[in-house]
Amino acid sequence: MAKSRLNKRTVDAAEAGDADTYVWDDELIGFGLKVTPAGRKVYFVQYRVGGRNGRTRRVTIGPHGVKTPEQARTDAKRLLGDVAAGRDPAAEKRSAADTPTLGRLLDQFMTDHVDAKLRSSTAAEYRRLARLYIDVRLRRRPITGIERADIAKLHLSLKDKPYQGNRTLALLSKFFNWSEKHGYRDQGSNPCRHIEKYPEDSRERFLSPAELARLGEVLDRRKDIESPFVIGALRLLVLTGSRLSEILTLRWDQVDFDQSCLRLPMSKTRKKVIYLNPPAIEVLTDLPRVEGNPYVIAGERKGAHLVNLQKPWRRIRHEAGLDDVRIHDLRHSYASVAAAAGQSLVVIGALLGHSQPQTTSRYAHLAADPLRAANDSIGGQIAVAMQGRHSVDLDPDDGQ
Repeated sequence: MAKSRLNKRTVDAAEAGDADTYVWDDELIGFGLKVTPAGRKVYFVQYRVGGRNGRTRRVTIGPHGVKTPEQARTDAKRLLGDVAAGRDPAAEKRSAADTPTLGRLLDQFMTDHVDAKLRSSTAAEYRRLARLYIDVRLRRRPITGIERADIAKLHLSLKDKPYQGNRTLALLSKFFNWSEKHGYRDQGSNPCRHIEKYPEDSRERFLSPAELARLGEVLDRRKDIESPFVIGALRLLVLTGSRLSEILTLRWDQVDFDQSCLRLPMSKTRKKVIYLNPPAIEVLTDLPRVEGNPYVIAGERKGAHLVNLQKPWRRIRHEAGLDDVRIHDLRHSYASVAAAAGQSLVVIGALLGHSQPQTTSRYAHLAADPLRAANDSIGGQIAVAMQGRHSVDLDPDDGQ
């Protein structure tokens, strides 16, 4: 075993033998260079744990060429400093090698949890977010080594896509909670905590009574031009406040005419009952049934439901002068009519199938309108009484 200060000259001069040969640095005890019979040169540190009679450990720093002698010396000083502080870098390195990476565990999360327990559309969205926005470098990191700064950096990189950034953050938060639950991370260590989401402009478009009238006129006018299933789907969407997927995938065996409701075994919020008002029942009654097709909104393919409602909707909304209205805005409009009629947020949330009260809270300002009207009326009557006058309802026939 030769001893010399490891620098470019001595490393370049080190020759291969029949077996591994070692050159030790004569200044930094434990810092060495291994030369294999094939001539490969690798820097390492060697140390002892457990005192003079303890076991010898060796940690590879890196190959010569990838690491310069100066870089290897810096790494060796750091590692030997860790040893002096009571740590065991070799054991920590083995532990890190046994720890699954974020990418490997994310794949397991998708298979064991997302695909097995969530709706297929939700699973597809989770996979899309993971594929597009969780970069390779983060995927290669050990799951236990991911810190809040790493997630914050990822979230910041999506500042130009605030909606996607927030959805990716939500996905990762669920993933890290799952990792804690299954023992891959310490409890309470979710690195997504306390990362502030980007503000999102909530787009709420409600059809006014005049706009609803125009939409109804166009649907009547185009009933001999468009497919009856297109017209029926749009009417059901606005009359029930249902989600597009709920109406397009509705089957006849889920329609309960006796109880005036739809019984959906699987929706965004799991099992769901959608109550049918008389106009909605009339739409369903008038829809033709296609032999061999179980779907209410039948598509062109045999036995399939209608897939694309967007193209006919663009034609219809343009004719009605509603070019800025999305199909989902029909659901908002249903809720706005309910709120304006004085229905409580609890009732509106139940009708729409919201699982969280905060989802319904977007309609709070609309639900307040009938309360304001009632308050104005009450206040006016009180003011009249306090002025010593009486509020009198005149019979239009009086005095005639």
